[in-house]
Amino acid sequence: MSNLLFFDSTLRDGSHAIAHQLTEEQISAYCKQIDDAGLHTVIVGHGNGLGASSLQVGLSKLTDEVMLSTARRELKKTKLGVFLIPGFGTIKDNLARALDLGVDLVCVGVHCTEADVTQQHIEYVRKQGKDAYGILMMYHMTTTERLLLEAQKMQSYGAMGIVIMDSAGASTPDLVTKTMSHLSSNLNIRVGFHAHNNLGLGVSNSLLALQSGATIIDGTLRGFGAGAGNCQLEVLAGLLQKVGMETGLDLYRLMDVSEDIVAKLMTKPQEITSISLISGLAGVFSAFATHVKKASVRFGVDPRDIFIELGKRKIVGGQEDFIVDVAMNLAQQNKPEDVYELESLL
Repeated sequence: MSNLLFFDSTLRDGSHAIAHQLTEEQISAYCKQIDDAGLHTVIVGHGNGLGASSLQVGLSKLTDEVMLSTARRELKKTKLGVFLIPGFGTIKDNLARALDLGVDLVCVGVHCTEADVTQQHIEYVRKQGKDAYGILMMYHMTTTERLLLEAQKMQSYGAMGIVIMDSAGASTPDLVTKTMSHLSSNLNIRVGFHAHNNLGLGVSNSLLALQSGATIIDGTLRGFGAGAGNCQLEVLAGLLQKVGMETGLDLYRLMDVSEDIVAKLMTKPQEITSISLISGLAGVFSAFATHVKKASVRFGVDPRDIFIELGKRKIVGGQEDFIVDVAMNLAQQNKPEDVYELESLL
């Protein structure tokens, strides 16, 4: 029996790729078909998690309650999971209700140096008898030593595992190997990896993570996700089978759901565009792409320059307002007279 756990974020990270417009019918069909594929957890909701639907990061077509209730009806063998970023969601308004609706597992995510703010959320989930995992996002922005300190905090709060998110798809193979080896050797709980594919390394970096001590992989079918997308689970499952690593996954079922359902959810192929590439090179959150494109058009500046400047400023998820500020400043530096004319028309 496999010791590996696979978290499926197709209905969470994939939501970014379609502006959070998943329908009840799509969620129901997906969960019904994926339920016996051997996955540990299917994570459902807005791309930024519970309570995140907003003008700032995108309005969801459905409420959290509708999405979770729909998924819960179909998932019989697979855990129902949610993602929560403290600040977007709260215990009282979002987390408690999600658990009431039958959520089994909660991933509490924060920027890689801010584990302190997850304590009450992780402890609350564990006291309710549910699974809690700590998520450290944008991990390339700090040292491996600091990551361990933050992970140890989450471990002390009761987290059953720590998942490192390569939110910008900025990881090199060496960084993945170094990070996973260090964490898995110094923690008493599971360690996992969530890849983005901005540099074309989503599947290979996930394999390296497993070979370096990780026992959790968080990915999506067809790579459906923000920016260049995630580690493509059916591809990883096939690769692991080829190298002789036991997964417990039904490869054919993953393939079928990818072809029959996820392909129809996607409004365009999941590919590495120049915007996704520059996002990875700049180390900027993949889900910023839509906002950057809009600011680029509005202020008449190259979106690649916006990403580079966001990277220099170390802007992270939740700071989307800075995108407009950066675009405006770049426009003023390049062609101030054009910016003033454009602003007068807005």
